Amino acid sequence: AASVPREVMVNAKDACDPATFNAALMDPNACMGPGGGVTFDHFIDTLMRMGSIGSWHFAPPSVEVRVGQTFLVTNRGGETHTFTEVEEFGGGRVQLLNDLTHAGPPRPECLALEPDDFIAAGATYKEDIDEAGVEHYQCCIHPWMRLDAHISEK
Repeated sequence: AASVPREVMVNAKDACDPATFNAALMDPNACMGPGGGVTFDHFIDTLMRMGSIGSWHFAPPSVEVRVGQTFLVTNRGGETHTFTEVEEFGGGRVQLLNDLTHAGPPRPECLALEPDDFIAAGATYKEDIDEAGVEHYQCCIHPWMRLDAHISEK
């Protein structure tokens, strides 16, 4: 029988432009790395029109996994993200982004994050898969970044 890999790879992606994001957010570390060329104004305009922006996403958006495996989430973007298990998809920690995307009120899980739940640009995060069923994961900063995990027993 073929062996099942222990780690399930997920990429958190964005395309922030460091110069415009860092200036708009008044934080020199808001967008790190080479960036993807999406200016802050374009980001906000797209969220206002579309309710999401495709460059900010989890890849893949849906996975089939087994109990006992581990998600290995790598932040391949320039902004910080989270990979947070939520009971239902909804709003995140940033009210402006919730409002622009009509995500709804913040999920309780997003309001109870600990410092090690944040995945900086270039960093990785591990999450053990310990129960069967369908689980929902979202970024608690960018709430349209979502992943459904269909989890079977070992």
